[in-house]
Amino acid sequence: MKLKHLLLFALAFTLSGITGAQSFNNLPVTTQKPPLHARHWMAITGKPLAATAGALVFSKGGNAVDASCAMLAATCTMFDVLSWGGETQALIYNPKTKKVIAINALGVAPTGATADFFKSKGMNYPPQYGPLAAVTPGTPGGLMVMLAEYGTMSLKDVLAPAMQLAEGYPIEAQTANSFERSKETLKQWPYSKAVFLPHLGEKREAPEAGEIFVQKDLLATLQKLVETEQQALKKGKSRKEAIYAAYDRFYKGDIAKEIARGTQEQGGLITEKDLANWKVITEEPLSVNYKGIEVYKMQQWTQGPVMLQALNMLENIDLKAMGFNSARYLHTLYQVMNLTFADRDFYYGDPYFAPEEPIKGLLSKEYAKERVKAINWERNDTKAGPGDPYPFEGKTNPYKEYLKQWSQAANTTYTSPLSEDYLNQVFLGTTSVEAADKEGWVVSITPSGGWNPACLAGKTGIGLSQRMQSFVTDPKENPFNVVEPGKRPRVTLTPTLALKDGKPFLSFAVQGGDTQDQNLLQFFLNVVEFGMTVQEATEAPNMNTDQLWLSLGGEDRKPKYGNMLLHDSTPPYVRKALQGMGYRLRFDDRTSGPINAIYFDWQHGSFWGGSSNHGEDYGIGW
Repeated sequence: MKLKHLLLFALAFTLSGITGAQSFNNLPVTTQKPPLHARHWMAITGKPLAATAGALVFSKGGNAVDASCAMLAATCTMFDVLSWGGETQALIYNPKTKKVIAINALGVAPTGATADFFKSKGMNYPPQYGPLAAVTPGTPGGLMVMLAEYGTMSLKDVLAPAMQLAEGYPIEAQTANSFERSKETLKQWPYSKAVFLPHLGEKREAPEAGEIFVQKDLLATLQKLVETEQQALKKGKSRKEAIYAAYDRFYKGDIAKEIARGTQEQGGLITEKDLANWKVITEEPLSVNYKGIEVYKMQQWTQGPVMLQALNMLENIDLKAMGFNSARYLHTLYQVMNLTFADRDFYYGDPYFAPEEPIKGLLSKEYAKERVKAINWERNDTKAGPGDPYPFEGKTNPYKEYLKQWSQAANTTYTSPLSEDYLNQVFLGTTSVEAADKEGWVVSITPSGGWNPACLAGKTGIGLSQRMQSFVTDPKENPFNVVEPGKRPRVTLTPTLALKDGKPFLSFAVQGGDTQDQNLLQFFLNVVEFGMTVQEATEAPNMNTDQLWLSLGGEDRKPKYGNMLLHDSTPPYVRKALQGMGYRLRFDDRTSGPINAIYFDWQHGSFWGGSSNHGEDYGIGW
């Protein structure tokens, strides 16, 4: 397919207008964006240009893994609130084995990153920004491992769109304005200042919308990877071996050397040894069955099992009878989230470090039934805390004293509101990548890290992750997620795949920090319980809870008990009923980060694509 035809096809989708009225729960619905339809492949992500990168790779014969890697590279290059130095979490459905694979490409805490180190600096958590917030870069390794193991194309072909973008692309207003707003922070780091503020000394120091944004250092880094691959191929290496040669250059060669040097120059801790020792891990995902649908998530180093725990609990409740977004329905979701997020806040962490998380107990159906018994059906429960999953895997909880102290600390009345820009921060962090093809490959990725304001690692053009802030320094807060060298922080990032009758059913993900599994849970229920299409489900109003410990931010991470975010369209009678249950309500015209999703229509042999109605996320299908 020629590029001009591909772009005309994408434009036709964009201009195709509002969809015809559908219905769910006997209510007429008109979506602001049309759903995407395709037969051969689908590519959806956080930027239209990045979706085009996926389409270009598909048009050259690539599979969904190749296309998703191209989209991942493009979004990182465009600083779609993430960068190349961030982290990648991916679920891949392999049609050959008919199994779901999990890719753990999260960086680790570097040498010297201990609880005592941060406490000595007066910090209860690692900082939000800058070189001391950085775990080792994971996205480059994750991309290359996915491509080598499950893709079909060369690194050269897959990185070609991203390299063209690095040569210079017309920057969007959203990204350009974020550079301008953050310019005083960016000026702290010399390499960031040189790239993100090309008009130093002028009234506007960041690029303007539509200006060609050039990243010479990043382009040089990507060229080094491609050159290494091509040299290996000329020496007779296989496609896979050549990609791994590029991988080694990034983590063990001159690129690694400059990342370590540039990070340490600016006050960070990452060493060459940290980079050389880090590895991508291919894992077994976690899953539960909800009414005949197998739902897959990453392991407990992410917050993904929160949604699985919630589904186990909700399976015992007649949600459909409550009515979509009724006061009773919203109260039920909030109370379930109270309990599942409390478990997340205390029990989740890196499974490759001691102590071992009680994930078997947390995901047991019996534990879910026990947790449902704890729900207060009449009022919000401000005393909801972690449960005890250990008996459900035949063990005794070794942290009962911590649990008692945790509950006492958490249940202190705490009513201060979230900062005004909190929703902007969480909804504008991260992106998602969804791809599927007619051969049966399906990919769901939630990459993140290195968002603006990003500290660039020397002359590499690589924006460092800020994910270290998700660690704790006090084991009484979470004994499984205390910072230490080589360890992965428990992250909020959470791609999702669902299978039905042994075949792909849904692929979906969202950006938004602690709100991710809140919004993905509601999206899933919108489709499964209320019969919405994927486009309707992405645009439907959501509820968000603040009754959890924040995973990102400054020193104030405590729960805001009873705080609930609702959509502006919430009827007065629902508002009144929720207030009577003890909730403090806030309202907005958006109640979710952009959700991207693919539905597999086996009856007609086609794909449905959905992308929510705010932000720049969208897709292309054929």
